[in-house]
Amino acid sequence: MIYEFRTYTLHPRTLPEVLKRWTDALLAAFWYTEIGPLNQIIHVWPYENTLERSKIRADAVKRGIWPPKTSEFFVEMKSEIFDPLPFSPPLAPSNQGPYFEMRTYVLKPGGIPSMAQRWGEYLPGRIKLSPLIGVFTSDIGRLNQWMHIWAYKSLDERVAIRKKATSEGIWPPPGDSPAVKQETKILLAAPFSPIK
Repeated sequence: MIYEFRTYTLHPRTLPEVLKRWTDALLAAFWYTEIGPLNQIIHVWPYENTLERSKIRADAVKRGIWPPKTSEFFVEMKSEIFDPLPFSPPLAPSNQGPYFEMRTYVLKPGGIPSMAQRWGEYLPGRIKLSPLIGVFTSDIGRLNQWMHIWAYKSLDERVAIRKKATSEGIWPPPGDSPAVKQETKILLAAPFSPIK
């Protein structure tokens, strides 16, 4: 299974119209930024492999159901393919939000195996505190990316959980991190997103 994460930056104040026009499709998730870089939508598409992706996208264009009539609202578009880690839950419909934190790290070259080992060991304790939506590494697009997405009922809950995890030594995993760059976005789900 692979996931395509498409991030579109919109012109300011156009999000409501984009959401109204968006085509009902076989998405894994559709989020928009609340905190972090503003005016972004992130839509996630599941595929068995890149061949299936090409076939589905070609068929959708041929049938005239893709893309939705929203292109005039886009400033920038980015597409990246991510692989889930073995311990990542599948991206399945859920109601664990409404707040989602997407944390993306750039790791030093060769850092993914050591990061995966540490996470595999310490993740069970962390997911007792809040749901893990998924953890992925980049395959196509910017390389050496490690992305993880967590669900929270409120921003206050996020702060309390992160404080508890740190103070009790639950998270982050101890030791040297191979991360050289980190960023975070707080997301909200679109009304039609399977993951809310």
